[in-house]
Amino acid sequence: MIKLMKMLSLTITLGLVVSLGAPASVRATHDESAPIDYAQEGGDPNITATRVLGQVTQIDAQNKRIIVKTDAGSLVTVLLEEKTEYLRVPPGEKSLDKAVAITLAEIGVGDKVYARGHVSDDRKSVPAQKLIVMAKADIDKKHDQERAEWRRRGISGTITTLNPQSKEISIQARTREGLKTVVVAASDSTLFRRYAPDSVKFSDTKTSSFAELKTGDQLRALGDKSSDGTRFTAEQIVTGSFQTVGGTVKAVSPEANEIKIEVLGGKQQVTVVVNKDSLLRRIPPQVATFLVMRSQGSAGAAGPGGAPAPGAAPARPAGPPPGGPGGDRPQMQGGGDFQDMLERMPPLTLSDLKPGDVIAVSSTTGSDPSRLTAITLVSGVDVIIAALQSAGGARRGPALSTGLPAGVLDFGISQP
Repeated sequence: MIKLMKMLSLTITLGLVVSLGAPASVRATHDESAPIDYAQEGGDPNITATRVLGQVTQIDAQNKRIIVKTDAGSLVTVLLEEKTEYLRVPPGEKSLDKAVAITLAEIGVGDKVYARGHVSDDRKSVPAQKLIVMAKADIDKKHDQERAEWRRRGISGTITTLNPQSKEISIQARTREGLKTVVVAASDSTLFRRYAPDSVKFSDTKTSSFAELKTGDQLRALGDKSSDGTRFTAEQIVTGSFQTVGGTVKAVSPEANEIKIEVLGGKQQVTVVVNKDSLLRRIPPQVATFLVMRSQGSAGAAGPGGAPAPGAAPARPAGPPPGGPGGDRPQMQGGGDFQDMLERMPPLTLSDLKPGDVIAVSSTTGSDPSRLTAITLVSGVDVIIAALQSAGGARRGPALSTGLPAGVLDFGISQP
């Protein structure tokens, strides 16, 4: 994952409400037909004169009120009345056909809610006539199912050429056999989504089109691959313009969730902003060696210290297998999805960083080049550079815009 989401003016419909919390690909629009002017509404797209969308943070059953936090961070008190109607719906539903009546006692912290009523002038409270609820457990279950589907039927890569006439997109995809050109075929029914500048979360991408695609964009698609792996028929396509920057840590401010870095190979100072959706990981030395070998195409060679070969899964952090008991997530194979590999690397916190550490940060391309909102931030980059040099890659120059060796760290578009 996300920063994000200063939504465009659009008509919000019950489908959006009921699918709140589900990936953007399953969202629809609400039966309030008038477009919402967010400038007049106060800047938070989740609050209008007649409804509030958000996540439950506190429940005061005795005083019959709930505190809701919107995606934009606004806190609203939902006032419950004797006539308030409580309904629970499954995530992704676009109507109330499957809604079931519940009670206040069945609502929990973390649930997503749609509170309908006349919002106060200060936008701080709403007496709810109707409260539509999606349980956090149901949302998490659906999200896990969709992530599994994207892993099973997904592809990712960098756009190299575009053919608007045939709606075909050629990408460089990293496979178990190495880099490979794959033609992604779109159609009139393909759903396009795109990261907005400074956005982070996959689920907060915006409706897009083929016309917005650009060479150099990173792409993730869901669909079906041909038997020979050279073509991919896309049902959904998510794209974005990303940058990955390497730098030396100059200062860390955990309180402000910011890091000051100096870009490798230069004197440019950049402020890296970290939020709750940023992925922070530490690259272990053996994985760093593996990444270098993979970038050089040295399949089958074991790295120093027993590093895994590009046909084997890199070491995972200690603890239970990912995905719960038994480990139902697939092992990361050489040439596979780097973002999936990252998620299983050891976690990192800002307090773990200190001046002098070398990090890499991925972000969307925003309006202010001196500030980056981190999608992914990793430490251990100095180990990668050292391993690259020791492996005979000293001639590989850094990408001038990032300060990092080219072709090693495939950062960018996040998992669903």
